[in-house]
Amino acid sequence: MGKIITKNLNLWYGDFRALKNVNSVFNANKITAIIGPSGCGKSTLLRVFNRMNDLIEGVKMDGEVLVEGKNILNPGTDLVSLRKKVGMVFQRPNPFPLSIYENVIFGEKIHGDSVKKDKLHNIVEESLKSVLLWDELKNRLNESAMRLSLEQKQRLCIARLIAVKSDVLLMDEPCSTLDPQSTSRIEELMRELKNSYTIIIVTHNMQQAARVSDDTGFMLLGELVEFRNTHEIFTAPRDKRTEDYITGRYG
Repeated sequence: MGKIITKNLNLWYGDFRALKNVNSVFNANKITAIIGPSGCGKSTLLRVFNRMNDLIEGVKMDGEVLVEGKNILNPGTDLVSLRKKVGMVFQRPNPFPLSIYENVIFGEKIHGDSVKKDKLHNIVEESLKSVLLWDELKNRLNESAMRLSLEQKQRLCIARLIAVKSDVLLMDEPCSTLDPQSTSRIEELMRELKNSYTIIIVTHNMQQAARVSDDTGFMLLGELVEFRNTHEIFTAPRDKRTEDYITGRYG
């Protein structure tokens, strides 16, 4: 059974239908890439998985979105718990204007009860080690996170999710503001993290999708045209629209 499953998922922004009968299975401990031209619904689909679209006025949804078997579109869904379990990494790194230490423990202080200082330190150390930042930052924990490089800020944002024990990491163009070397290091980090997390990445970069993902979904005009193993979708697409996109005929 998949970690996240969508069944006949539809979404409207007012009268505009942005997602059309999306059926998909996102498997645990895999990296799944969602590709497609601008405005095709990639980021909208990603934001469904932690109900971020609820913050936009006039949004309506129907169908089912199952996270570990529970339909998160049900009215009684605890959105705080959902967004703790299914975390988001945005296009541009968004650390808080706090110290590196306070950034990592921010979610734990909100979600947790009174946590002892030594436990907080362990959370910071483990989270920063998970994103390969501990050795770089262990003597700088009281410095402002705003002084970090773009790549370090993006890693810190991922560490912030790991600290609250998110199971699913949603990444919306996480490398779009990074240089090629930093992009390569973030991609390497994704490969390591998939051993413990389910990762769904939206990317315009088809080479990136081919490099890092296990499965790929191609979206066009709100429709999930094709969704399967990455190697297969790039070497033997079944739908002419997928072939046209990956060969550069449009998009």
